Order: sequence, then structure tokens, then C-alpha cells
Amino acid sequence: MLVNMKEILETAEKNQYAIGCINTPNVETIRAVIGAAEELNTPVIIDHAQVHDSLIPIERIGPEMIAYAKKAKVPVCVHLDHGSDYNFVMRAIRVGFPSIMYDCSELPYEENLKNVKEFTKIAHNLGITVEAELGIMASSEEDSHGGKALTNEEIRKYFTDPKQAAEFAEKTGCDALAVCFGTMHGIYAEPPKLDITRVKEIRAALPKSCRVVMHGASGVEFSEVQNAINAGCSKINYYSYMAKATTKFVMEKTAETNGKIPYHELQEAAFEFMKDYAKNVIKAFKNGK
Repeated sequence: MLVNMKEILETAEKNQYAIGCINTPNVETIRAVIGAAEELNTPVIIDHAQVHDSLIPIERIGPEMIAYAKKAKVPVCVHLDHGSDYNFVMRAIRVGFPSIMYDCSELPYEENLKNVKEFTKIAHNLGITVEAELGIMASSEEDSHGGKALTNEEIRKYFTDPKQAAEFAEKTGCDALAVCFGTMHGIYAEPPKLDITRVKEIRAALPKSCRVVMHGASGVEFSEVQNAINAGCSKINYYSYMAKATTKFVMEKTAETNGKIPYHELQEAAFEFMKDYAKNVIKAFKNGK
């Protein structure tokens, strides 16, 4: 069933687990992620990132995401990831997305706050949940989000300040806030050093109605992700390592058959691989439950 984010994140936090949010830039990935969630009987969030729109426009993939979500046996939220352009965000609303991340984090604080506050009023009148970001999320060289490529030590100055996060959430009314505490987008060049204490401080400072979001979980040890969940994160974004692992699987499968495997069989094999991968991810975010 199609849902927005608010209710499933509230339930997740109450029961001390997190909802996996996984990019679905094609139909096979949509099927894999929703199929995994159904087999585990757990809610999931599928999203379309603005950076993937050049590969497949939201007007093409969005209706597919919504259709699969409506038919799902578990609650599925269809979410826009890192929508930084207002016109693009409006396109997502016109397609029917029930949840939007309006990411103005690279703007000065006051401008970020002003933009998100104005957008949240519009979105809430339409029954749409809003995620924002505070702090600057670093990126690895292999990432497509276009953020800053920094070392573990360099990114500390961009970490989210708990007091500022509280003010931001209260003034904007956003439903979820992506915070920066040591993760990066993309493939890690070195193991990340997470500031779990900061997560606890942010969760304690935020209004109870605003959930804490962890981006860049792909590549982080599941034990560390679970520490972040226990500290207060109830939405976890994941994709890069699943995509990389699937590419490796396809290469190996092609080599194994000397390139003779028909495309449709390769496609279905990749789907099954992604579904199993997604199951491991979603299960880990429920603290192994």
C-alpha cells in the first residue's frame, strides 16, 4: 500500500528500528526492494534521486514506483531524494509523490530554513511529508550527488549542530531531518568514523514529531548503523554498495556463461540478487528482527 513517511517513521522509532530507504532507478530495482520488504513483512521507502533524473525522468519512473507501491502487501513510501531544485520538486508533486526531500543544505543556514519553511507549508496542505538536511554531506569520488569529497577529519566541521537542528526543525515544521555525523555518499575510501553521541544529542534536541535521518549508510558496518538507530535514527538511506555489488554479480554471471546468457535471463538473475541483497539490508535496519 502507498503511504507517506510520517506514520511508518513514527512506528519505527517507537519500536526502536529504522526504515530502509533505497534508490530505485529502474523497474528491476523497484521489484527487488518491494519484493524484499514483502518477504520480510516490513515497511520500506523507495526513492528517486534528482541526480538520476538524467538517466530516467521522474515522469517515467515515478508512476511505476507509485503503481508498485499501491499493489504492495506492505506499506511503501515513494520518496524524492535530494531534490535541490524547486522546479524539480514540483515535478515530483505533480507525479504524485507523497514524500519529498527538499535539500537546500548547501545554501546559507537562514536561506535553507526560509526555503524549507515555505515549502513545508505547501506540502503539508497537500498531505505530503517533508525531509530536509542540515549540515553538509560529504561525497566520495565515485558518488553522483556532487557533494564535497573530504576525509574523515575534514568533514567534522560540517557536522550538524544539535541546537541549530532543534531551531531548524521547530521553525520549518519538517517531518524528518537528514543530519551529518560522519557518513558520506558513495563508496568509502576509508572506514567512516561516526559521531554516535552527536546523533543522541540531535534526537534529544529535536521536536518529537521530527525524525532523524541517516544518509550514506551504504558501506557502513551494519553494527555501526544499528548504533545510529539505537541513538535515534529512524530512516536510513542506502544504495551505492547494492548497485556496485549488482554490477559485480552481472559481470561474473556473464563471464560464467562466456557471454551466452540471454539478456532477459541476466536481468532476472540480477533482480533476484538485488532482492536478496535488499533483504539483508532491510533486516539489518530492523536490528536483525
